[in-house]
Amino acid sequence: MKKITLKKSSLTLVTSDESRFRIRYRDELNMAQYEAAAHLDGPALVVAGAGTGKTRTLTYRVARLIESGVRPEAILLLTFTRKAAREMLRRAAMLLDERSERVAGGTFHSFANLTLRRYATELGYAANFTILDQGDAEDLINLLRTRLGLSSKEKRFPKKQTLMRMYSSAVNTLTPLDIVVAGDFSQFAEQIEDIQKLARAYISYKRANNTMDYDDLLVNLVTLLERNETVRRRMGERYRYIMVDEYQDTNKLQARIVRQLASTHDNVMAVGDDAQSIYSFRGANFRNIMDFPKEFEHCRIITLEENYRSTQPILDFTNEIICMAAEKYGKQLHSSMQEGMMPALISMEGEETQSRFIAQQVLELREEGVALREMAVLFRAGYHSFDLEIELARCNIPYVKFGGLKLMETAHIKDVLAYLRIIENPKDVLSWTRVLLLLDGIGPVSAERITDEIAGGLNPLTESSGERIAQIVRGKQVPALLEVLREIAPERISPGDKIERLLRYYTPILKARHDDHPKRLKDLEMFQSIAERYGQLSVMLTDMALEPPNESVEDLSPDGGEREFLTLSTIHSAKGLEWHSVFVMYLVDGRFPVSAAAESSDSMEEERRLFYVACTRAKQRLYLTYPTNIYDRATGTILSKVSRFLDGIDDHLIDGYVVEREE
Repeated sequence: MKKITLKKSSLTLVTSDESRFRIRYRDELNMAQYEAAAHLDGPALVVAGAGTGKTRTLTYRVARLIESGVRPEAILLLTFTRKAAREMLRRAAMLLDERSERVAGGTFHSFANLTLRRYATELGYAANFTILDQGDAEDLINLLRTRLGLSSKEKRFPKKQTLMRMYSSAVNTLTPLDIVVAGDFSQFAEQIEDIQKLARAYISYKRANNTMDYDDLLVNLVTLLERNETVRRRMGERYRYIMVDEYQDTNKLQARIVRQLASTHDNVMAVGDDAQSIYSFRGANFRNIMDFPKEFEHCRIITLEENYRSTQPILDFTNEIICMAAEKYGKQLHSSMQEGMMPALISMEGEETQSRFIAQQVLELREEGVALREMAVLFRAGYHSFDLEIELARCNIPYVKFGGLKLMETAHIKDVLAYLRIIENPKDVLSWTRVLLLLDGIGPVSAERITDEIAGGLNPLTESSGERIAQIVRGKQVPALLEVLREIAPERISPGDKIERLLRYYTPILKARHDDHPKRLKDLEMFQSIAERYGQLSVMLTDMALEPPNESVEDLSPDGGEREFLTLSTIHSAKGLEWHSVFVMYLVDGRFPVSAAAESSDSMEEERRLFYVACTRAKQRLYLTYPTNIYDRATGTILSKVSRFLDGIDDHLIDGYVVEREE
């Protein structure tokens, strides 16, 4: 065993006349990528291993379809972020021409939003329905919970966030609510009748107030496509070629949407990697990618195995990890970079030693010329990095930790959004409740009296209705609120200018309610700069609900304004990224895999895939660390066994080290 001293401080080629294409596809792509890009009609599953050029392949296929005579408007590209769709279409436009920009591309939710606004009346909605983001949906559940008298029960009733997770899980996994509660929230099983009662009230309220949450967008699109044959055929005729990125991350509803959209032609290309299916907690269904060939008869399976990210020693190790998976598509990733450092498995006595080793190694790598931005420390759960964060601060190593509260989830941003939503939809009772409760002297009872009037048809943005509101609640604050809302309501005022005026009104409220208002004002300034990119408020609000910006100003620049920083991240947040050197912490049974995974073989298999994702982020160096003496407070046991995912790994695939303190 080597020691480390810890210092004190198979493919079928497509044949065609390539001369008629402007792009030299055979020259630009490897054999498997070319086969995928040249595929025209019929279903296809592209199993794209980590780092094998999935985005490049999709980009070239878009260009190839257009060069083959397919109208750009007949191509639909479904992704999980707007950024991914925009990037692919931008690259396709650079490859070919501006025709690529006419391809329909976006997320499942944004596509559902556009479709439902066109066909809203078919489902009994008005086209100007409001979309609730997660925080708004939770607030609505809380409001209804209070109205139903469920907040004052003797037994502890689930919090709004827990209730939202219950309802969302039931919807996205197509599982009855009582089964979801019994399985994942068994501590609340005795209260299932009240939980279901609240769910029915939540559904009724949204319908009555022309409102949908995230999940409703998918549910209602499925309902529209499955029950309305005319619309389904029209959509099938409109989108003749469908491509779905990251198919392993789709849930059951999204798979049904794809099936219905392609019901008239089956021209679907699903691209993804079964080995990177790690989001079951969000409703992603591993079976979607495994069962795709059964769902689409005569499906062609194309496997991308040439990796452009990692050295072969790292790939040999990661191939072995996923080879032990119970169910998988067979693939062996290979690289032209044959030489490189073997993955290192480092054993040490305790957590403090683990932190000191990582910090020391980071500093040594930096001395060797590896920038901090090219290094990352990955972990299974957010709290795993707490001890390391203390050591990094002691060593003056700047870092950014990915996770925590996002910009659009903060109270001050949600306050400003509430004002804007009222302008867009004066019947938005939830937003009215939020802004009214910001005013001194107005509590839940007074706010409810006002919102009851609004629900009954009163529009406070008109002069006469404003007088009625003033009668209900006396004082100068409500008239001042109504005045600023009326002032910024006209459509001719841009979203950026609306927010600028709002901030003059809202800043005193912010300072009175938050001790850290200087930081929050920076966030609001950032939000205003985002709003200035938009010409229409409705478009901006839709984008904020469907795919909000993720980072706060504080997240974007570490303390002290350092431009270089080490990345700390949960593995879930690191998917899709890559670094020169990667550390994976706490490879101890009970930490990784987590203890709870032992209750289910499916959960344990997902933990294995999570480990695979972590290791495949590394380009040149991979460090796996495990302390052998950890007290687990939850179980009252000492954790000391190396992760079971390393059991059976051949010694020639990994170098073992043990850390000893310098005497």
